[in-house]
Amino acid sequence: MLAPLATLAFLSTLWLVAVIVTQIYARSGSRIVAALRGEEPVAEGMSLVIRSRPVRERAAQRQPMRARPQLRAAA
Repeated sequence: MLAPLATLAFLSTLWLVAVIVTQIYARSGSRIVAALRGEEPVAEGMSLVIRSRPVRERAAQRQPMRARPQLRAAA
């Protein structure tokens, strides 16, 4: 009795995910096509701004610590 209910829950979840994905692609489909053609997409009032911090310099990699006899005795 549990297997049919689990299958029904799985299929309904799968259907819901498919509906949501198609709605997302229906909204942004024209932008995807424009990007594939190399054209500028039409602005629809939504903008995506990604800000990042400037990279100053990479942190120096620390050398691996060599085992010393004092550390070996403590272990």
